[in-house]
Amino acid sequence: MSEQSKYHEQEQQWKTDVEKTTKRFPERKEEFITSSEIPIDRLYTPEENPGETYEDKLGFPGQYPYTRGIQPTMYRSRYWTMRQYAGFGSAEETNKRFRYLLEQGQTGLSVAFDLPTQIGYDSDDPMAEGEVGKVGVAIDTLKDMEQLFDQIPLDKVSTSMTINAPASILLCMYIAVGEKQGVPMEKLTGTIQNDILKEYIARGTYIYPPKPSMRLITNIFGYCQTHVPKFNTISISGYHIREAGSTAVQEVAFTIANGMAYVDAAIESGLEVDQFAPRLAFFFNAHNQFFEEVAKFRAARRIWAKIMKEHYQAENPKSWKLRFHTQTGGSTLTAQQPDNNIVRVTLQALAAVMGGTQSLHTNSRDEALALPTEDSARIALRTQQIIANESGVADTIDPLGGSYYVESLTDKIEEEVNDYLERIDKLGGAVQAVEDGYMQREIHQSAYDAQKKIESGEDIIVGMNEFRIEEEINPDLLRVDEALEAHQIEQTKNIRETRDQQLVDDCLNNLKEAARHENENLMPYILEAVKAYATVGEIANVLREEFGEYTGM
Repeated sequence: MSEQSKYHEQEQQWKTDVEKTTKRFPERKEEFITSSEIPIDRLYTPEENPGETYEDKLGFPGQYPYTRGIQPTMYRSRYWTMRQYAGFGSAEETNKRFRYLLEQGQTGLSVAFDLPTQIGYDSDDPMAEGEVGKVGVAIDTLKDMEQLFDQIPLDKVSTSMTINAPASILLCMYIAVGEKQGVPMEKLTGTIQNDILKEYIARGTYIYPPKPSMRLITNIFGYCQTHVPKFNTISISGYHIREAGSTAVQEVAFTIANGMAYVDAAIESGLEVDQFAPRLAFFFNAHNQFFEEVAKFRAARRIWAKIMKEHYQAENPKSWKLRFHTQTGGSTLTAQQPDNNIVRVTLQALAAVMGGTQSLHTNSRDEALALPTEDSARIALRTQQIIANESGVADTIDPLGGSYYVESLTDKIEEEVNDYLERIDKLGGAVQAVEDGYMQREIHQSAYDAQKKIESGEDIIVGMNEFRIEEEINPDLLRVDEALEAHQIEQTKNIRETRDQQLVDDCLNNLKEAARHENENLMPYILEAVKAYATVGEIANVLREEFGEYTGM
């Protein structure tokens, strides 16, 4: 009997066994699907991908199309960067948390800014009342940034900053702090999020309309290419798209569509693709459906590599590589039985590592209730360290590569993402799709469908709609001291009173004049204003006057 005949005989016997078994023990569901409604077959076999070559679909790590990872040795040489997101209250308080996490083995910093900073208001602005330091650290002037990185050498640590509309201002502050530490800007490493399109789609911390916002982004690309070459000039973010309720497929599709819009804008501004593309980075979410998440990361790498090489004709292999940070899914955490969140985060972090992430933030167990306590932040960091040092999953590259299921799911996600990209292209690209509300409508529908499944009990959330217990909410939560707001406002007022006001006025006027000329790069003017201790709000307001404000759909 030939091997082929033997295989089919065994397959038929298995199908007969399945039929007998399901008569006695019906399967749990009539249909098994992923979060993206991709059907999950009962079994996957070598026949799932007939005729496809290993080289075209997978290749080797560090080689096009990077399905198996962007580095030849991946974690066998060094682990992913363990970059815990932190920030609350004042710069002094956040500095203490940063230094604690670094002492505990964290290998990179990630800054959370408060809401007023994110939308370009100073702490003493009436719009900021009650929000200062609540969801992140308050930064008004260069003095705050100096305090934030006190005793943290910027030539030895990379810093990620979750800031978008005022990204140019905060990056200039970071550059100025480095200069004060004696660290030249060409040695600074890190990432600014700087992704305004996903703000219009999913998050809402925008200031200016799309066109001037894209100008600021490409100004950063151009300036950093020359002056801050080791800094990632944008982190194109699917994280918030997923938090808003998208599926895994939509997360990748809309993120890559936004990425293409930034590449288009940069090329239109006069930059060459291989000048800026190697410093583009991505930011993805990790949710609970383990295999779908692993396949999502692998598919995203392959899709981006093909787009950069074939569509944009990039020649530098570094331009083809999708480098990404991952954060575990905040929206998956429950206020009920918060210790269950430790298990969720562990599974999500493991999926990110199996999917080949370059850096990782693990959420804390109490984040559905408040900002994380020091103990919770330590447990979240220890989760990464245990995965790295005790599980063995980092000892070989792409350990799930070749799994019939994972490869089939990777292909299916790629196919469905490409379908979305074609639709967005027909609409005129990501910017037009955002302005038309297309992506927003797709996400809202997916969020609605997911919530219906939870409310009906079709999808079980342990501790929330099943396996519930009577419990009291743990009172041991982090509270931001209300006195910090008054202290922050007082410090900002003191800076205004002691700085050289004429110098500030001159810098702001120079920025205003430069903003009127579309071909002028605004970064040098913002940097000079920052060094003169102009505030975030003052700089943002100059640009508000010139660019206007975006009011949404």
